Parts: sequence; structure tokens; C-alpha cells
Amino acid sequence: MDQQRSLPVPEGLSGARVDVGVARLLGLSRTFATTIVEQGGVSVDGVIVGKSDRLHANSWLTVAWQTPRVLSVESVVIPGMNIIHDDEDIVVVDKPAGVAAHPSLGWTGPTVVGGLAAAGFRISTSGAAERQGVVHRLDAGTSGLMVVAKSERAYTELKRQFHDREVTKIYHTVVQGHPDPLRGTIDAPVGRHPHSEWRFAVTADGRHAVTHYETVEAFVGASLLEIHLETGRTHQIRVHMAAQRHPCVGDLMYGADPVLAERLSVTRQWLHARELTLRHPGSGEWVSFHSEYPGDLANALTMLRNGS
Repeated sequence: MDQQRSLPVPEGLSGARVDVGVARLLGLSRTFATTIVEQGGVSVDGVIVGKSDRLHANSWLTVAWQTPRVLSVESVVIPGMNIIHDDEDIVVVDKPAGVAAHPSLGWTGPTVVGGLAAAGFRISTSGAAERQGVVHRLDAGTSGLMVVAKSERAYTELKRQFHDREVTKIYHTVVQGHPDPLRGTIDAPVGRHPHSEWRFAVTADGRHAVTHYETVEAFVGASLLEIHLETGRTHQIRVHMAAQRHPCVGDLMYGADPVLAERLSVTRQWLHARELTLRHPGSGEWVSFHSEYPGDLANALTMLRNGS
């Protein structure tokens, strides 16, 4: 821990939750304050406390934490990143593959946040410095629709909608083989892979994850599926389909056949965020957005339809 503060609890915070009090006293975000508490960095009168414990006036609060690494946002114009919609509250982006949502450790490529900055968009200042305005994410190798908050009210409202599962996200993916049944639900927890830092897996101690799928079209050795996500875990679709032994075509990280991927000229997972429906944070009206398949996915689909 490279920072530590010790101070008395003021009368105004008597009875407040520990995470709330830490955030207010030190000017930290609620999320970061909660992380500090969960890592055992907060004590009251020398006793380590939990986030839901309550503070008492005049007790002595000690907080120790590691300064998070600040990731810079590089402003780079991104070819192929189309703006689907733009108003004072939100901007909806059609993200190409090879672009991450925001900077992160281990990623040195272009980002949606950087691309919007380069294009002159003003986005919400809410959220961590490197991902301000980002209310949900797509994997770098996944193309399709993302909404980014421009106003502070949009950020707060969209985060709530995603948290409460009010946003409808529809993906299309081409998987190997033919799922049986052709329509179904995969309810299996997703967590970190026990032997790989960058992969995820269905694990007993993972987070609750539910994926609904329906076969749209079947080909020789592959199927086009429509996916409705009930939850939004990292790599959820990829992990769930691989666990059913139907990995996304081209998804070599999760066991896809490299020969099939090469034959179809697919160099990433065949996975596309096709539709996005949400309640507009300004007007309150429901709005929907649609994205066409990018060239690499459309070409692979044509080859499958032609029986190549």
C-alpha cells in the first residue's frame, strides 16, 4: 500500500456504511472505495471492517490503498468505426473488430474511447479516467454496437438500465456444428479460467450467467445463431458456446477449428453485436439500433451458404 490516511469519523457520517464513508471522506469513487474495503484496507479503531459495517462518530478511521495505474487514452482516428447515432446524451458506435472499448492493461491497440476523442466527441466524465462514458463493453475481437454516454445523466441512467437488465442486446454468431436443441438456454456460471490468466470458463464459483440462443440458419458443419444475453459476463457467449462444444467459428482461444477458420478467411471469432434496444436517457423513449455484418463476417457467411 503506497497511500494511507487516518482521521476521525465526523458526526455527519455516523451510521453510514464504511464504503460510503470512505468514498466521501477521501473523495474517491464508490467503486474504488468498495475495492479498498474488500482488500482489507480499512480499519476502525485498529479493527479491519467490512463494507457494510457502520461508522460511529469520533472513532478513528484508517484507510490504506495502492494508487491505481492510470491508463492513458490515445486519440486515434479509427477507420471503419461508424457513428450510428449521436445526440446530446449518447453516441452509438458500430465498432470494428480489432478495437477495444477502452484502454486496459495488456492492450496497446486502438480503443473506442480514443477514437471518439480523436473525432472530437465530448463524452461523460463519469467512470474511471481511461473509460469515461463507457457503460458496457465488447471484446476487441467482437464487432458491432456500443452505446457511450455523453452526458452525466446518460451515464447514470444507462448504468442503471444495464444493471437492471432493461437493455436488450442481440448478437449473431456462427458456431461449429449444430446445437441440439436448435433453441435453448445455457445457464452456467462464468469465472476466470483456473489455468489461464486471459481466459474464462464455466466454473462452479463463477458469476451467474444466462445465454438464450436460437438457430437462424444451418449449414454443413456450422450454424448461424441469434443470441439474447440475460447477463453480461466477460466472454460469456464465447465461453457458453465452447462449453456446449459449439465454439464460435474462428475463436481459437476457446477451441475453434483453425482449419475451418482459415477456409472461411476468418481471423477472429465470428461474433457480432447486431441489435441494441434501450430507453433513451434524455427523452425516456425506447430506441433501437441495428448493425449490418462487416465484410469479413458477411463473406464467411456467403461461403457457408454456397456450401464452400
